[in-house]
Amino acid sequence: MLCLKEDSRATPVKNSGSGATFISSLSLDSVVVLFLVLAAGFLLACSEESRPDPASLVFLGENIHTVDPTTEGATAVAVRGDEIIVVGRAEDIEPFLGESTRVVELGDRALVPGFVDAHGHFSMTMQLLGLLNASSPPVGPMESIDQIVEALQSQIADQEIPPGEFVMGYGYDDSLLAENRHPDRDDLDRASTEHPIVLLHVSGHLATANSSALEMLGFDETSEDPYGGVIRRRPGTTEPNGVLEEVAAHMGLRPMVEKASQASPQAFAEGVSQTADYFAGYGVTTVQDGASSVQVANALRGVAAARPLPIDVAVFPAFRTDGDGDVIEEMGFSREYVNGVRVAGVKFVLDGSPQGRTAWLSRPYDEGPPGASADYVAYPMVEPDFYKEHVNHLIDAGIPVLAHANGDAAIDLMIEGVDEALAGETKDHRSVTIHAQLAREDQLDEMKRLGIVPSFFAAHPFFWGDWHRKSFGDARAMRISPLRSAQARGIPFTIHNDTPIVPPDMMLLLEVAVGRKTREGVTLGEDQRIDFATALHAVTQGAAYQYFEEDRKGSISVGKRADLVVLERDPATVPVDAISEVGIVETIARGVTVYPGAEAQP
Repeated sequence: MLCLKEDSRATPVKNSGSGATFISSLSLDSVVVLFLVLAAGFLLACSEESRPDPASLVFLGENIHTVDPTTEGATAVAVRGDEIIVVGRAEDIEPFLGESTRVVELGDRALVPGFVDAHGHFSMTMQLLGLLNASSPPVGPMESIDQIVEALQSQIADQEIPPGEFVMGYGYDDSLLAENRHPDRDDLDRASTEHPIVLLHVSGHLATANSSALEMLGFDETSEDPYGGVIRRRPGTTEPNGVLEEVAAHMGLRPMVEKASQASPQAFAEGVSQTADYFAGYGVTTVQDGASSVQVANALRGVAAARPLPIDVAVFPAFRTDGDGDVIEEMGFSREYVNGVRVAGVKFVLDGSPQGRTAWLSRPYDEGPPGASADYVAYPMVEPDFYKEHVNHLIDAGIPVLAHANGDAAIDLMIEGVDEALAGETKDHRSVTIHAQLAREDQLDEMKRLGIVPSFFAAHPFFWGDWHRKSFGDARAMRISPLRSAQARGIPFTIHNDTPIVPPDMMLLLEVAVGRKTREGVTLGEDQRIDFATALHAVTQGAAYQYFEEDRKGSISVGKRADLVVLERDPATVPVDAISEVGIVETIARGVTVYPGAEAQP
């Protein structure tokens, strides 16, 4: 018998999206719940003690993807506070209905676990959101260098930027611009010679600067290339042409970093809030701040102490040493979030990017950067012995390690470091090969043997698949992000967007992982496609495992945290090329709706 408090009334069934939900469209479970709710006023009162505390939120529907084999096929989910308390059918959640319970009938919509960002850059995204977007479609509007120059001129005039102040932008992509080249110092000088101008390449691994910026940075014909970087030169001379690679590019970005560090606490807090909302709008409930810093971690902690962050931010400072001290001693590593923030490990950057043609390879590029020799393989960004020494100490200390490695030579180094650190021992270290784009079959075997988790930048086939065919030739390009090969070996793997390199569009990421279509419509490696369920696992339970958080996140399971996403349709039932069109209706983190905002709530 249904048992409710005397004269109690459950919240009416709602449709949390647009449009009405009609009785004729309700599932059998939903009809049962409606009957039970409507009949509550006619039933005898029962004792207060005989009913459990009511749920705060209930979902009903046929399209619930729990990503948990033990709850597969569930049609009802109940949440109390920040915890999932029931996963089953309508009759299972009936005892938990109360006056304040919000009941959501999904109808054609779907419910999935909150998305876990396996790799990205929260603080870098925050810094870039206010800068000129020099990206090409569909991310930005720029299709030519002339358009970028005009946009810079307009920004300087509209914002009345005084001479001498740095002007910065991000996202330009030489592979998509009409000129098929990087903007150089001469192009940017057309925008202004009175303002230092630096634009960040879409890869995040290159930049281009005008003459004024090069002068301020101290880059001239006498400058030597820094280790792990290149200052590109005008043909036949040593004079910089404005394009900077890797470490040299990072030096060019110092003004942006310094400006961010000078932001007031209020401005920083506002930036954190805006960036968290940005990720939540894509269904992300846990985001990474890769290659961050201890200073940023502490600033995030300060913001969170005043007001807990709406989503979780896992910070991985870039590994560095200062004399006798190192990042381990000062970073405050923890397995637990405090108000939505934790330092979760450290990150090394071993090489560059495939789209920037700086990924470190074991065999030469088919087509390298301008002026590259026939045997060009790019270069490491870190001294191999430095990485090996410190990854050993980190694994011994139980500190999780992320190692950015795109090219197979860099992946070799990543694997060698972990292998030497383990020295034949078995440890649950879950070191992560970030990107793992050009991983070979033998390297996947080694990752499985050593317990390394590859996190693939699986959005690449769409964004740069056609470019990779030129850079690496089809034999290698068709295996970019070898998802099926990893799956066949039973290797736990994840996929990511590397935001802000591309937006945190998790639905597009899922589509590309399943379909692997390039911009030109080529299937970039039919045999490396995975199915939707596997792709969804990689951004939920798989990513939670990568973080050592699989016991509390990643699936719709009793006892786990109420991180959930409502989708406007079931992506498992639409054509592959329509997965990215499935919109985010609502994002719930810790049981609280974080997207849309309160003003947009039904």
